[in-house]
Amino acid sequence: MPLSIVVGAQWGDEGKGRIVDLLAVEADMVARYSGGDNAGHTVSVGDKIFKLHLLPSGIIHPHALGLLGNGMVINPEVLINEMDKVRQSGILINPDRIKISHAAHLITPGHIALDAALEQARGDQMIGTTKRGIGPAYTAKVTRSGLRMEQMLNPEKFESAVRDHIRDVNSQLKNLNCMGNLDADKIAQEYRAYADILAPYITEVGLLAYKTLEQGKSILAEGAQGTLLDLDHGTYPYVTSSTPTAPGALVGLGLGVGAADRVIGVVKAFQARVGEGPFPTELFDDLALRLRGTGANDWDEFGTTTGRPRRVGWLDLVLLRYACRINGITELAITKLDILSGLKSLKICSGYRVREEVYPDLPLGPADLLGYEPVYEEIPGWEEDISGIRSWDDLTERAQNYINQIEELTGLPVKIISVGPERSQVIIR
Repeated sequence: MPLSIVVGAQWGDEGKGRIVDLLAVEADMVARYSGGDNAGHTVSVGDKIFKLHLLPSGIIHPHALGLLGNGMVINPEVLINEMDKVRQSGILINPDRIKISHAAHLITPGHIALDAALEQARGDQMIGTTKRGIGPAYTAKVTRSGLRMEQMLNPEKFESAVRDHIRDVNSQLKNLNCMGNLDADKIAQEYRAYADILAPYITEVGLLAYKTLEQGKSILAEGAQGTLLDLDHGTYPYVTSSTPTAPGALVGLGLGVGAADRVIGVVKAFQARVGEGPFPTELFDDLALRLRGTGANDWDEFGTTTGRPRRVGWLDLVLLRYACRINGITELAITKLDILSGLKSLKICSGYRVREEVYPDLPLGPADLLGYEPVYEEIPGWEEDISGIRSWDDLTERAQNYINQIEELTGLPVKIISVGPERSQVIIR
């Protein structure tokens, strides 16, 4: 069955949005399967730039039906505002085009307040969350005290449930020595109004996806964040609260094992991450400023959601091989290759050294990387501007060598190469 999964193979921010936009041309459905509005996907189409946080990136294509899966946590205010903005750009958004899983969980002002309070309480041990309520919403889901989209279908009971939830949050905030109470009645009324708007969009997404695949149609699933932020398989505890890896697509959409036949791992041509946590190949000098950019451009290394400057460094093939294994990646898509143009020399981390021993793979996963010294392979860079290249044969030999080295060290083909932010700036192999 033709389910393709696009997964971030690093710490997120790999440019998954533009790869999904590219592949969605041939997809009947496009789906988000995990995370919340702590994620941000940027898609450039001509002079229009779409910054999406909850809607699937492929929804920009008018033929595609968009799914929001049960693995997501959804802030209804953010979703409604995002749908309005996309509509204003001329894209049709209505219940015929967007389907939201009945089992997706809701984010409330209570979750957001708890997120900030808990992060502050960690002091020097802060994780670096986006403070958008993601973690507390998933905590409520796990403790079976969360609010689900399907509750919106019964407005009176839903309003009562929101009111009880906010009162419970106020008790938790008091225990955390936080001043002030959230207004339970006001928030309950606001969420009842959101329910009136979103109720027509709510359905059993898993059944819809299953029937679509059964009919021989195609689904393109996109995760938020990246492999190294996975709750189980990432750089714990500096991770997100969900499962952005490829197996999470099956759980997050309600599909069975064997549904997927293609997993595209999206990899930035260098390494980047937002927030705290280990980063073996991180750069701190003028080269870091060069890779990051100033923030003046939408494609510079600043968070789409948070605006925070990203930490940057050389491409880490130890972590990439790990991501390929965890996700079952079948092919790679390299983004931002054009950013490396003009550098005389490039480095790729091919292993880690601990004392006298070199490890090509992670002995105990990526959670504890202290004491691991990256082992680099140095590759000549290129001076040419490659942003106008559309063919592999026309790509400068040194840029080809860089891609070839990635293929050799991962054992996987690089089939898509992005050489700029615009939809057309891509090389297909």
